[in-house]
Amino acid sequence: MKRILSLEGGGIRSLYSLQVLSKVEGLLRERTNKPDYKLCDHFDLIAGTSAGAIIASLLSSGMSVKEVIHNYHVCIQVVFRKTSWLNWFKHSYTDKYIAEELKKLFKEADGTDALLGSKKLETLLLIVLRNATTGSPWPITNNPKATYNDPTLPDCNLNLPLWQLIRASAAAPTYFPSEIIKLGSQTFEFIDGGVSPYNNPSFLAYQIATLPEYKLGWETGEENLFILSVGAGRARPTLPKAMHQDMNRLEHAQHVISSLLYSCSVQQDLSCRTVAKTLYGDQIDTEVEKRNDPAFPQKPQFSYTSYNIELRSADLGNSKSFSIDNLDLAPHLEKLGRKYADTVVEPTHIL
Repeated sequence: MKRILSLEGGGIRSLYSLQVLSKVEGLLRERTNKPDYKLCDHFDLIAGTSAGAIIASLLSSGMSVKEVIHNYHVCIQVVFRKTSWLNWFKHSYTDKYIAEELKKLFKEADGTDALLGSKKLETLLLIVLRNATTGSPWPITNNPKATYNDPTLPDCNLNLPLWQLIRASAAAPTYFPSEIIKLGSQTFEFIDGGVSPYNNPSFLAYQIATLPEYKLGWETGEENLFILSVGAGRARPTLPKAMHQDMNRLEHAQHVISSLLYSCSVQQDLSCRTVAKTLYGDQIDTEVEKRNDPAFPQKPQFSYTSYNIELRSADLGNSKSFSIDNLDLAPHLEKLGRKYADTVVEPTHIL
């Protein structure tokens, strides 16, 4: 069986995801009786978007979840530093510190930048970016058979610095500036992969693993392919009615982005449950509910588990918003993630 781990973007909310992953890793260690067993030993492909791309890349490079949590805490404490007042109307934070942290994390033993094609990666890795220059989503993998990973090409994707691809995937509009990447003789501008249908990359990962055009060619079927999707908590971007007429352009832009992220995440989850045998999934909405139907009318394309919860105002604690840069939420999110994991995550969902 081939196994895929899919990680949704969420900024600070990814601390919730990491607590769920910690529980999953612990269960796998118990099952295998290997105290050092890591997620990269279990999953064949790890996919991530934005903050999910950071975590996916760290896991793929051989870190335990405990190590990832430590590095993620270090990262979030330094990256959310305000930009200069000259750039404030463009973005809230400078990209200097996030770039520095990613460069530290993704280096080869000799101190050079690790590339997408690095042997440092112990699994297949999928990172989602958005190419703002061409106006298209840009899913990129380290699959050596992929069309644009041919080493004879002057613009082979495998030669791109890993830190830069991750930084581009996490270049959330209004928060961070875009990332400029030179590819052969061309230069492209990239923004957060969440500004696409794939902030939750689970269904995209299924397509990349199975469609012949992506040249992995994994076999479908509930006994042949398993996908675990871990979200970062869904926070519905609602507004009081009185605010709609009074919002300024920046507020509208931020609301539209968060609304699209939420809607696309739900749709990706529903798409998976439409074609898979769902082992577990929280409620999607009041009409579809969970759609965990064991009497599936067609042949399931894969087995699927989705861990994600609807974040509500009661979950905010003393904070005012679920904003991806709200550092005050950190301890609250971790507590929420541990409680969720202890209550919901079971071996039958992931084995």
